[in-house]
Amino acid sequence: MTTSARGVTQRARLNTRAAMLVALAVFAQESVWNFYDAQVPASIAQHTTSAALIGLLMGVDNILGIVLQPLAGHLSDRTRTRWGRRVPYLVIGAPVAAVFFVLIPFAGSFGALVVCMFLFAVVANAFKPLTDALTPDFQVPGRRSLANGIAKVATSLTIIVSALISLFVVDRDLRLAFAIPAILLVCAMTIVALTIRETRSLGYQRAVAERANGVGGWSFRGVVGELFRDRDRSRIFLLLGIVATAGTWAAMRSQLTPYAMEVLDVSRGVAGSLTLPGGIGFIAAAIPFALVSDRLGRRRMVRLGLTVMVAGCLIAFALPTLEMTITGLVVAAIGYAAFSVNGVVLMWNLAPSGSVVGAYTGLYAVAAAVGNSLGPALIGGLVDLTSWRLLFLHSSLVGVAGLALFFFVRREISAGQESQQESQQESQQGSRQGRETS
Repeated sequence: MTTSARGVTQRARLNTRAAMLVALAVFAQESVWNFYDAQVPASIAQHTTSAALIGLLMGVDNILGIVLQPLAGHLSDRTRTRWGRRVPYLVIGAPVAAVFFVLIPFAGSFGALVVCMFLFAVVANAFKPLTDALTPDFQVPGRRSLANGIAKVATSLTIIVSALISLFVVDRDLRLAFAIPAILLVCAMTIVALTIRETRSLGYQRAVAERANGVGGWSFRGVVGELFRDRDRSRIFLLLGIVATAGTWAAMRSQLTPYAMEVLDVSRGVAGSLTLPGGIGFIAAAIPFALVSDRLGRRRMVRLGLTVMVAGCLIAFALPTLEMTITGLVVAAIGYAAFSVNGVVLMWNLAPSGSVVGAYTGLYAVAAAVGNSLGPALIGGLVDLTSWRLLFLHSSLVGVAGLALFFFVRREISAGQESQQESQQESQQGSRQGRETS
């Protein structure tokens, strides 16, 4: 990053109101996804004993995401309405996804369960990347880690909510337990849709101006083609690193409940609540990591975080007691927080233009979806070949692969995003001077 860019980063201001509303939108969608990851594997396990099949079915939504999420992001980049370009999809998608989610515990057969899972995954994947894309619309590149850190705290809160529902509701009324996150989804997304004022964002205004001037008409093929034509392969290695890291985390989360029931000999409700301490650790680490990342560099923090995540896996593997498993999960969650805060921000900042951040959010989602699909299936297959006892050892090996890939990411911001950052900061300074003059 140039000296001028560093100076702009230091002077840039966070759009706090937008950051908090985007965090609420993230809370809305992740409230269902986290409970889905915690409890649907146990529902599948009622029909099969294969860890590989459980992992494969839990990866179906991610396979769908590979197709749906980048296309949805690109479509939203090109959408113009009085509600904005992301919000209309959130308003339509949230209640439909909530209905299919509520139907999951009512499925009376294995086929019905798979159908409910599939329909929920289709709808929820269609709007999943759009809430994340609101952050680069409202924030300059130099403050995106902090804004994303706030959103990730909201994500962690949903992990805690999921764990509490598992602990206090699942063993008493499974259908009620599924209804609670669905209601949270609809209520929170409604509040966001009514208050976000997306058309006032710098990203939306820039997109409208570009259309008026006849520029910025990126096709999806052009977005992907430019990515692979670039001689600097940083973005390619970034995407591969995201695959490995997401796969590690997804395997740990999706297989945790059956692992705890098999190895630690606890009930389904207690097993589903084991993410609670990790969620607290994630919350404690996310904002400090975001603040440090905006100053010291996002690549450095991701590498440090993945090292810590692998260490957490090894702790849980080495000492398979309830207490040390929780300790290992907390350490791993703290390490994962550094990646979670910065991974998608690196994608936004390496985009060739601010007008394609929706598509780049989708590309990040594709990489995460590939990891979320392959990770649980791969590690679940290794568990089938060995035993549940080795789950965290297998996870640590995939985590090491992700760490190695991030050493080949050699830059953090593109020339186009650097220019955007400077122009947005100048616009903010001009607005402040105008208010002072008036």
